[in-house]
Order: sequence, then structure tokens, then C-alpha cells
Amino acid sequence: MKSVIAIALLVCAAAALPVDPKGAETTSQNFDNIGTGPFAFSFQTSDGKSVSAEGQLKNLGTEGEAIEVRGQYSYIGDDGVTYTITYIANELGFQPQGAHIP
Repeated sequence: MKSVIAIALLVCAAAALPVDPKGAETTSQNFDNIGTGPFAFSFQTSDGKSVSAEGQLKNLGTEGEAIEVRGQYSYIGDDGVTYTITYIANELGFQPQGAHIP
């Protein structure tokens, strides 16, 4: 389960990094996490990337207890098109969706 969350966060982090050093800067960011309970974060960069996610524990105290993260990330491709991926990461794995994903 923890690996699903780690993979989702890695994908978000990778999407937020500039492909080449253009001097991109974070233009906005929000974090809501007190260490327990649900969490949420989002940020945007000056080169057009954005990431947001929120998560919470499901089925607390049961054998099926799991963290579920829902989020999205977007970036501007080399072709000038903005690509957006939405996803759910939970006990069923990382489930991305996007207009450009078959």
C-alpha cells in the first residue's frame, strides 16, 4: 500500500520538475497536513506545471484499511499542448486517466 502512495508522489514530483534548467520557479503552493487525518497539497510552477492531490485513510480500523489519494498533474508538452492526468491511488493500485492515455 505504501508503495502505491510512494509511486503516486514520485509521479507528481517528476511532473513538477523542469525537463531542462529553464529557471522555473514555484508560483503558488498550498499544504494542508497536520500529521494525522486527511491531507491535501497543490503547487504550480512558472513553466506551466501544476500538481494537486488529497488523501485520506479508508476503512479505518478494519482489515481493509488503506490510504486513498486522488489527484492530478499537468504539464505543457514539447508540442505546446497542455497534458493533464487525473488519478486515484488506493488498494487497487495507481489508476491514471487522461485524454492522451489509451
